[in-house]
Amino acid sequence: MVVKASEIRRMAPEERLRKLNELRLELVKLRLQAKMGTLTNTARIRNVRRDIARILTVINEEGGVSVSEASTTSGETGSEGQAS
Repeated sequence: MVVKASEIRRMAPEERLRKLNELRLELVKLRLQAKMGTLTNTARIRNVRRDIARILTVINEEGGVSVSEASTTSGETGSEGQAS
């Protein structure tokens, strides 16, 4: 399901971040399925990537939290734990 920009703008900021994290998780799962050869709808990867971009665009337009802050508040670790 494609998320429209108008729908994203109506969402609360917390709901946008929740949706962003859901889509990122879904993208990881889709990429894994693609590698394993079990992905049936390859266009879904493209749609999820575009939905993520739409949400990030709306967040940036409205001057919300930065993307790095959004990912750290959601529990993702980012570059922590990587060896230098």
